[in-house]
Amino acid sequence: MNPLAQLYTLADPVFFEDPARWRPDDAAFPLATQAPPEGWKRGGSDGWVSLRPESVRLPPQGWKIHISATPANAEEAVRVAADYCFRNGITFKFLGGSNLVRAFGLKYAPRAASGKVVTLYPVDDHQLTTCLEDLDAELAGNTGPYILSDLRFCSGPLYVRYGGFAKRFCVTDEGERVLAIERPDGTLVPDERKPVFTVPDWVSVPDVLRPSLERRNATGATLDYRVVEALHFSNGGGVYVARRNTDDTEIVLKEARPHAGLSDADTDAVGRMDHEIWALRRLAGIDGIPAVHEVTTVWEHQFVAMDRVPGMTLQQWLARHYPLIGAAGGEAERAAYVQRAERIHANVKRLIERIHERGVVFADLHPANIIVDENDEVGLVDFEAAFEAGAGRTQHMGHAGFTSATALDEDIDRNALAILRLWFYLPLTSVLAIAPDKLDALVEVAAELFDLPADFATSITAAAKRAPASPASPVSALPRGTPEPADRRWRDSVAAAITVSAEPDRTDRLFPGDTEQFVTGGAGFAHGAAGVLWSLQVTGYDVDEEHRRWLLERADEPVAAPGFLDGAHGIAYVLDEFGHRDAAAALIDRSAEAVDQMRDVSYMSGLAGVGLHLLHLHGKYGSTGSGRSGDRLSDALRIALRLEEAVADGRAHGVDRPPGRLGRAADSGTHGGLIRGWSGPALFFLRLFEATGDKGWLDTAIAAVHRDLRLCVADEAGSWQVDGGFRRLPYLDVGSAGIAVVVDEILRHVDDDELEAAVAPLVSSCHSDFVMDANLFHGRAGLMGVNARLDRGRPGTIDSRQTESHLERLSWHALAYRGHVSFPGDGCSRLSMDFATGNAGVLVAAASVVDESVPLLPFLSV
Repeated sequence: MNPLAQLYTLADPVFFEDPARWRPDDAAFPLATQAPPEGWKRGGSDGWVSLRPESVRLPPQGWKIHISATPANAEEAVRVAADYCFRNGITFKFLGGSNLVRAFGLKYAPRAASGKVVTLYPVDDHQLTTCLEDLDAELAGNTGPYILSDLRFCSGPLYVRYGGFAKRFCVTDEGERVLAIERPDGTLVPDERKPVFTVPDWVSVPDVLRPSLERRNATGATLDYRVVEALHFSNGGGVYVARRNTDDTEIVLKEARPHAGLSDADTDAVGRMDHEIWALRRLAGIDGIPAVHEVTTVWEHQFVAMDRVPGMTLQQWLARHYPLIGAAGGEAERAAYVQRAERIHANVKRLIERIHERGVVFADLHPANIIVDENDEVGLVDFEAAFEAGAGRTQHMGHAGFTSATALDEDIDRNALAILRLWFYLPLTSVLAIAPDKLDALVEVAAELFDLPADFATSITAAAKRAPASPASPVSALPRGTPEPADRRWRDSVAAAITVSAEPDRTDRLFPGDTEQFVTGGAGFAHGAAGVLWSLQVTGYDVDEEHRRWLLERADEPVAAPGFLDGAHGIAYVLDEFGHRDAAAALIDRSAEAVDQMRDVSYMSGLAGVGLHLLHLHGKYGSTGSGRSGDRLSDALRIALRLEEAVADGRAHGVDRPPGRLGRAADSGTHGGLIRGWSGPALFFLRLFEATGDKGWLDTAIAAVHRDLRLCVADEAGSWQVDGGFRRLPYLDVGSAGIAVVVDEILRHVDDDELEAAVAPLVSSCHSDFVMDANLFHGRAGLMGVNARLDRGRPGTIDSRQTESHLERLSWHALAYRGHVSFPGDGCSRLSMDFATGNAGVLVAAASVVDESVPLLPFLSV
């Protein structure tokens, strides 16, 4: 799961939800609900409330002022800033309540948003100067997190950055559509928001900012360490491998930013580091506990230097040794794994007992905080949550599945130890965060998969501190007697869960899904209503008329992106399927300019997906299509020429080297595959060949899929998977399964020995007993659907038993939502109904197994 997803788990225990809905009435600032003064207009989105004087026209970009604050002083900061802006006619916006300030200050909230509570938009340098000088005096003494992207003005809570005022977009060389600012020659370039202050090369720093810039650039106190490697970043600071300058000793250097990286109790990163230092010093001398070398403060940030615990995280160890990933291990391999897992668990248990003997509760035990070396000796890291035993404390935050709402003191660690023992054999324990009563079913499955010690089940169920099931909770484990996944009634239940989850009174989304719907919108195909409604239709279920109307109404609204799976073209495709041809054509026409600027090559959000849709419309309507460009084939051919050049030029195009999203590091691997890789363009070229008969497009399809094949690596068993950096990926989205689908489609038209030889190692990547997620794009459902599809076209060459196994094992992941079969989304900490990560995609995949007329994705042959 994306670590930033924590922000979307605050407001709802069942589904990912907009943090602006997190108890909004309890902590809303008065100004957020008051009528604006006469002559002012109100607007806003994403939890921000904006107010502007009707008489003021803002420039499209300039120097903006951010006011930093904490949950405790944010209301005062908003009041002071608002009074000042109303008096002086300055456009501004503010977060609507203290809970939003708290949410954006959490440890795993986006670093780019931390501390920003009020933003002012001065119209020129003179107004910038006046605002800074006046507000610096009025807000003297206020505190807040340092805003990493900005320049701090003097020593107060005011920060400044040059950037866009109006929303404009450009496309990066990697194909990513990002917010933009304009160079003097009119060229739009990315409005970069790096975690360090920068100034565009054509912009002069105003005089009022020069003293602050000089102070920032002046050499002050420095650390006696040089950083070798960054291990981790969060809102609270970084964790680094470093070497001491005086003797070259390797240490771990941990950073804590004041007022940032908040816990549920509003403890900031410095406060949590103080807890950690206290615990480490209390536990000094215990093997596996890092020793503290030094605590120092540099430029307001606190640092602790400590020993580096040798080894890898237990998460990494399991990914390397778990015998059910990839080709199934035999009995001997499983027995050897059990022996090691039990030994490691016993070592962790002994270490926790020694910690308890010193009067400390660790309170955050989970696989990412456990380090194991090559001799199976263990250590622990991250003592921020540790506290003194006997305090009678419960645990409010922690790793999904490893926390307990009822355990006190040492029992918090004992509960986590019990879950850890289960996790070794079935690492689906994150679902316990939403359905604690799933525990018994997971224990039962683990005992079926491995020959485990006699006390395995009782040791877990006795020590795990589960809260009693709440009658009001809509989520539970599946009741016994639920139909098996091969049964039509099971698919009926999956579809029913989708329908009962709908919220047609909302305008931001119709069905709950992945956190991505809060970025790209709730109407799109991958994560929104379009994909869900299409899934119901193609699998033979009625689509509610009110839900059709909801999607039609969204067609008149601005769409965040033009692509097929993430934006306008996917919505238009479904509207057209529902008979709304004119509305679909109008939406396509409105997105045409953005498509013209597009550099993204993918099926997901780029030229391949748009081109496939245009070819579909040409096949359906010929040259009579309505809208600005009736000849969809000509539009598709123009896209083909651009994609052909991209395939041939050898550049990454966001596939061979994916871009990093704003505020996040770039992926370390590649994006090869059907949804985000070169196989999407290959499918488009193949469909173009079928539409035109021009064999040149078939040759280009082959060239494109070969680019994806070059991104694959072989595992020990000979399976080919996409190089994902620190892991190998077999999935439909990024992964070898999606490549296999397109290779198979191409081979229906041409004999190619090299492609034919690639099928078996690609498809073998689908044959894994264990898959972390159930979903279509990067889970079990996608692997199942691909295996079934290729089995039909290649009888005798594909192992059909793998399809049956995947179908049966969907029950490992399944929960009940209002009594209906439902699935967790990415990371298993919340349910999802969307096409990419939830029920809709699972429904399509399961239906495609029993009915070959059901397409796994739009534009694939059946």
